Amino acid sequence: MTAELARAAGPVAAGGIALLLLTSRRELRLAGLTAWGAGCVMLAYYLAPHGHRPVLAGVALAGLILAAGGAALLQRWPWLLALATLACVPARIPVKVGSTDANLLVPIYGVVAAAALALAWQLLRDPGSVRNRELGPLSLPLAAFVLWSGLSLTWSQDLRQGAIELLAFYLPFALLAVVLARLPWRREWLGALWVQLSAMAVAFAIFGLYQYETRDIFWNPKVRVGNAYAPFYRVNSAFWDPSIYGRFLVVAILASLVLVLHGAARRIAFAATAVVVVAWIGLVLSFSQSSFVALVVGVGVVAWFAWGRRTLALLGVIAAVVLVAGLAMPSVRHHSLNSASGGRFKLVKNGVAIAAHHPVQGIGIGGFKQAYAKRTGLKGKEPKAAASHDTPVTIAAENGIVGLALFGWLLLTAFMLAFRRVAPATFAGRVSLILGVVLAAIGVHSLFYNAFFEDPMAWSVFGLAPLAAAALARERVSEPVPKASVQQPAVVAAPQAGRSRAEAR
Repeated sequence: MTAELARAAGPVAAGGIALLLLTSRRELRLAGLTAWGAGCVMLAYYLAPHGHRPVLAGVALAGLILAAGGAALLQRWPWLLALATLACVPARIPVKVGSTDANLLVPIYGVVAAAALALAWQLLRDPGSVRNRELGPLSLPLAAFVLWSGLSLTWSQDLRQGAIELLAFYLPFALLAVVLARLPWRREWLGALWVQLSAMAVAFAIFGLYQYETRDIFWNPKVRVGNAYAPFYRVNSAFWDPSIYGRFLVVAILASLVLVLHGAARRIAFAATAVVVVAWIGLVLSFSQSSFVALVVGVGVVAWFAWGRRTLALLGVIAAVVLVAGLAMPSVRHHSLNSASGGRFKLVKNGVAIAAHHPVQGIGIGGFKQAYAKRTGLKGKEPKAAASHDTPVTIAAENGIVGLALFGWLLLTAFMLAFRRVAPATFAGRVSLILGVVLAAIGVHSLFYNAFFEDPMAWSVFGLAPLAAAALARERVSEPVPKASVQQPAVVAAPQAGRSRAEAR
């Protein structure tokens, strides 16, 4: 019975998100928020261990009371939502859900609960707070993708894993994007967000340096064991995984690099340069190859907006250096492509085969690991060797060509919103460029580490990009009209007046 309840909960909650994204009537948006909450409760009930449900219900009630206090704070200072979200990004906590082990962003769920209550309060008490598609052009592709993902739970080959993915990532972060898009545009709060990002990156990099010097990894025993056999020593700072740590530092580096290259105040540029240097040292010690690739692509995008076509030569040099370095590695010269890629090539190859056997609707959200294990003959309920490492391949296998097309539509729309007519010389232009390049880096990183939709920073870009685009449009409208364009009609009109006088004679 609970399984059928869970399969129905996915479409219900995802349909609620679609209503929030696409409708403007208050009654419909309240209905969507209610459906989202009801679907989340049904999924949580399904995932909760049977013997601990009363205890978990009490914990949920206490959390709801705390969330109400957080909602009151958000009513007074709305931008606390963005700051609190960023503060919770590193906080992945190992959680056992039945027989499944997962690393979940538990603290951020309290932030999302507070945001949901704040949104409900606004819709109930302030009719003027009802808006039409806060996410602008992102509303339709995001609603379609989340709805299709929720629907795919009804045919998922791994109901429990699919329920975890929906409840832990898609549903809470989609609501987070909606509420972030409702924030008022404030330069001082956006500046505070960069200061917080930079301070966190510097602190984490210093902590990573301490780990490297002391050889002390007390978080994630898998990294500790890997360091015992690897020719280099990886650090993960306060993060669970070194690749997630590296990705966070890449985001901080790219955001700071935009300020250095695109006309920020001198003191800010100096501070941003220091952030880039310290974060780079931390990134090197993570030894995250996927993060380095993401950084190269992000730097190329930032440089393109600074120097145009001259960037192509720089990118060519970087590509040549990376190629030569890669070919010089013993793992590449003496082993197969699969061995050199840490087994990722085999995962991608079999993932594509799974997608080809289920081309339209896929195997359902969360079903990749079980389908991969069945195809390759892996044993056990949770075969770790079947974990996916590529987001587009995972989407194609789980959500079919429909889901992959919707994902591509979402990304294309987001990049067009961030990069189209961007003007880095203005404040809103720099914010828009930062959001676009951060999304590009996370997207590239997800080609090697399947965590695009697990990253609240990607969803935050979806929420903040429409704000930056609207502010950029207002800056263009408010630009002073050049004197030449004012005088031009008089210059053109003078000969016409002369001809009319001549004709009168």
